[in-house]
Amino acid sequence: MIPVSFFIFSLLHSVAYILPMKIYTYKNCGSCKKATKWLKEQGVDFEELPIRETPPAVKELKQMLAYQNGELKKLFNTAGGDYRELDMKNKLPSMSEAEAFELLASRGNLVKRPFVLGDGFGLVGFKEADWADQLCSSKS
Repeated sequence: MIPVSFFIFSLLHSVAYILPMKIYTYKNCGSCKKATKWLKEQGVDFEELPIRETPPAVKELKQMLAYQNGELKKLFNTAGGDYRELDMKNKLPSMSEAEAFELLASRGNLVKRPFVLGDGFGLVGFKEADWADQLCSSKS
């Protein structure tokens, strides 16, 4: 007889592969609109989340940092008003990762967008060629 825990593990394991990727967007962001339009045109399933109201969690930010080769600045929306208001250009170089993660997780406007986490990849900003390369390689 096969234990019930095996079936639960199998079900959870298979669900992990069919859940859509997450994309954090801002409603007034042109790049976000282009990205979601492009994803729809490609037939890609995704869960869209409002970045201001529900910023990425610290765990997701850590994941993204790994996908961005440890370059913390790539997680920040350096062109945004919040970045300038908080003088992040001068503060970020001396900030610890933990401090940066807490700030990003509490203030979604500071996060570079669109912010996408998929099965085995993470992308910030929208460059169609990069997204196409990543999505094609993640399918194979």
